[in-house]
Order: sequence, then C-alpha cells, then structure tokens
Amino acid sequence: MSIILKPFRCAHSQPMRLAWKLFCYAPLLLIFSALFVSAPLTHAQQSLPPEEEQQQRPRRVQPLEEETEAGDVLRIDTDLIMVDVSVTDAQGKPVRFLRPQDFKLYEDGVERPIAFFNMEKRDTGTRPVAIVFALDVSGSMTTEELERLRSAMTVFSKKLAEHPAVFAVMSFGMNVKTVQGFTNDPQKLDRAFERVARDPNGLSTHAFDAVDDAVRLLVNKAPRTRERRLMKRAVVVITDGFPVGDTVSPKTVIERANNSEVSVYTVTLPSYSRLLASTSDKHAPLPTPLDVSGLVEKTGGTSVYA
Repeated sequence: MSIILKPFRCAHSQPMRLAWKLFCYAPLLLIFSALFVSAPLTHAQQSLPPEEEQQQRPRRVQPLEEETEAGDVLRIDTDLIMVDVSVTDAQGKPVRFLRPQDFKLYEDGVERPIAFFNMEKRDTGTRPVAIVFALDVSGSMTTEELERLRSAMTVFSKKLAEHPAVFAVMSFGMNVKTVQGFTNDPQKLDRAFERVARDPNGLSTHAFDAVDDAVRLLVNKAPRTRERRLMKRAVVVITDGFPVGDTVSPKTVIERANNSEVSVYTVTLPSYSRLLASTSDKHAPLPTPLDVSGLVEKTGGTSVYA
C-alpha cells in the first residue's frame, strides 16, 4: 500500500549542493531542521469510502463486560491512517495557514477523503523523534570523509541531546551492522561514531538493505511514545550515493517504511558530488541511485548534498 499526500499550491524546496568547507555538518543541520524545526505538521487521517467501510468488521472501541477484569487488554480497531505533512515553499520557508482543501490524499492512485485535519502548534513543544543513523563504511568512502563524518556527527549529537529523542547507529558496506542500540545518551552516541570503521575491502554498498534493517529496528526496538506523545520515526543515511549488491528492492523498502511511518533522509558525500564537474549545469545536483529510487521523496524525507 502506498499513500501520497499532495498539496495544491505549495512547492517543495529542491535538494541543495553545499560547499566542501561545510562538509557534512552543514547538511546534517539541514536534516536537523527538517526533523525538529520545520513547518508545523499537519495530521491527516484517511477513511474508507462507505461501500468499503461496510465490508470491514465492526469497530470495537470498548471492551466487552467479560473483558474488563484486571489484566485484560483494551483493543481498538480503526480504519484510519495518520499522515504527517511538513510543507515549504520554493525558498524552503514553512507554509502556514493551510486547510484540508489544500490537500489531496491518494492511496494506490485512488483519492481518499481526509477525515481529520490538525495543525500542530509550536507551543506544544518539539515532537519526540527516534532516529537511526545509517553510515556508509564501504570501500568507496575515503578515509578523509570518514574522519570528517565522525567529527560532524559528534557535533550533531550534542544538538540532538537538547531535544526529546533517542538514537541508534548502524554501519553498512557488504554487511549491515548495528553499532549502537537506541539511547538518549550523547556520550554513548559519540563512542559509537568512534567505533565506526571503514571497510577497505568492501566491494558492495548495501544502502537499501541498511534502510530496511533500520526500519525494522525502529519498529521492534524504538519506544513508540515519549512524554505522552507519538514519536516521529526517521532514518538518516550518510553515503556516497552508490548502492551496490542489495538483497531487497527499493520498492519493498519504500513500502515497509511507509507502512511503519518512517521517513528517510539522505546526505550524499563529496565522493559522489565531484561528478557534478562533468555535468553541463554546475548548479543542479546529479541524481544518485537513491534519489532515482524515490526512497526519500516517497517516504517524506529530505536529500542534501555535501
């Protein structure tokens, strides 16, 4: 199942190419902004048409009398799906004062009605987030890039510590490894980044496998709520942009991410960005295989270039 929420009048900002002197940390700040301080989120929920709703089993919103004893579990069945939306204009600025009629909700190409619409206000506080950092350690990564990556991630983790969030770290090359399980301790995160080592013999870059494993880690290990609020789920992939040797297809990863309400963000490193010199338009980022797959766009994430 795929769900696409299309705003009527709003243009999303394009991925931007950043200067080498701001390598990695500046793109991570953009990801940070997208995760924590972007436009207020709109919450839309999908309802089934009447003819399909009649075919569904009756909803139960209360337990039966025999189920009210201590230790019983209250189960609520619903046909509604929550969709988080952040809207920006062509300059990347938040678009405010949106209404339900400014959006169209599609499921597998079929338009669905929006049952509920709510604009999240900033005075409600930052929404908690669970993040998996998936770091490329394949042979195509240079030693310089990896060292700069560690330094940038250390600074980035300090900023994350100021927000309600938990983090995990994975590395990928020929294999996908969990370096650090979910934690909100910046020191554990820093030590995890220090343990990340380049795989000089790695001939494969299993980026899609890494995202697939990260989605599974979020679903199985990350807390679902914090401070009585539903946590946003995100995967931040830092790579040179060349997935090779994956065992799972991009389509499958996109479906699993959307079904689990996970957004994917990517930072593409200079080893790929140098190829821009061979293009006629020096200001247009050269699309990576990750970009072409639609992984970021179709999961509601953001792509940035170092």
